[in-house]
Amino acid sequence: MKLWGGRFESGPSEVFERFSNSLHFDRRLLAVDVRGSQAFARSLTRAGVLAEAECATLCEAFDAIRADAEGENAAAFFAGADDEDVHSFVIHKLKLRVGALADKIHTGRSRNEQVSLDTRLWLREECDRTRELVKSLMGELLELAAKYPNAVIPGYTHLRRAQPVLWPHYLLAYFEMLARDYDRLGDARRRVNVMPLGSGALAGSGFPHDREAIARDLGFASITANSMDVSADRDFALDYLYAASVVMIHLSRLAEDWILYSSEEFGWMELGDGVTSGSSLMPQKKNPDSLELIRGKSGRVIGALNSLLFTMKGLPMTYNRDMQEDKEPLFEAADQANGCLEMACCVAESVVLHPDVPFAAAEESWVVATDLAEALARNGTAFHQAHQIVGRLVLDSLRNGKKPADWSAEALAAFAPEFTADVARLLDPREGMKTREIAGGTGPGVVAAALAAARVRLSEMA
Repeated sequence: MKLWGGRFESGPSEVFERFSNSLHFDRRLLAVDVRGSQAFARSLTRAGVLAEAECATLCEAFDAIRADAEGENAAAFFAGADDEDVHSFVIHKLKLRVGALADKIHTGRSRNEQVSLDTRLWLREECDRTRELVKSLMGELLELAAKYPNAVIPGYTHLRRAQPVLWPHYLLAYFEMLARDYDRLGDARRRVNVMPLGSGALAGSGFPHDREAIARDLGFASITANSMDVSADRDFALDYLYAASVVMIHLSRLAEDWILYSSEEFGWMELGDGVTSGSSLMPQKKNPDSLELIRGKSGRVIGALNSLLFTMKGLPMTYNRDMQEDKEPLFEAADQANGCLEMACCVAESVVLHPDVPFAAAEESWVVATDLAEALARNGTAFHQAHQIVGRLVLDSLRNGKKPADWSAEALAAFAPEFTADVARLLDPREGMKTREIAGGTGPGVVAAALAAARVRLSEMA
């Protein structure tokens, strides 16, 4: 079914129909299309276009259409449909149920505003779903931190051992990333949650719709301010795609860490059997496929953002058919981001840390070097000079195969008089962390407080 045609002497070619039709992917908007159409029917009734009985008939028919589309025979319901999009498909099904009355439902309404409405209704739910999954992962990270509250690991810069940190401090870094994601998705939802109906194709409706009433009916916080902007706007979709892309960047970084940390070369952790797979040839393999897929799927979500950015960058005002190309990237991004978040929760729940292994890595390396240099500075040595002294100590140790634990207080003092007896305790990476009881630092007391605060923050997230 077409929602246009009187001006044309002949119909579209088979190639054009096949090229331009979108029902095969936008059919997932059917439920929100029905919901929006019901609200529009009620608005047409308030505007005097429909009688109360006509509105009731239409709303009942819409309910039946949605039930058929979501029921056991959904495949049969859509089978053979040649409608150009979900909107014309719904009107086609409506006309089969209510006859000529169906012709009234589109009074003063453009598909331009209808598409915007449907996408906003659908995306509002996806924002909520993605936020809940982000919140779930944040909770799993806190649970994982609580399992190993005193575990010490090397922190890295340039993928080189840098300074010792607590395992919970490391996980709280990702908690903070995800907290920003949660807020960012909330910002996107606020921009999605604006009601466009009443805008017409671009100039506003010629019928006296109470737009605020429609907004209340559909649970929108406000109405759009400019009808041309409604027809031209996909910023709200870009907002979600950007937020989802940043989520995926964070998940990809976490995946990369854990792929490394669960490898034989690191051996810090083990992933559960339920989130790993084997090799068809090599019997010994336990591959981190779940994490590799998360890392790989990040490209699809970031690609979806770039796809819509490129689509929108050169479009003249207002609506252009190019904008039909927003749906597949948006659907793809939401599906992949939500699926990856769900998978990441399962992975986090399965992780077993072997705390002795990362502690040994910290203990045998010179991650305590900064602690030593800062101790000298606290004792009155200029920091740049302290840096040089500790640097020489590290170089001498590497040349002679000595670890920090191989040095005694007496040997340190013999190496450089600036090393007083109290400095030797900092050769233990656990001791140096106790000097970092600064807000945001890895000091044990601060980290314990940060974990407690994170639990409160998580419980207060709406």
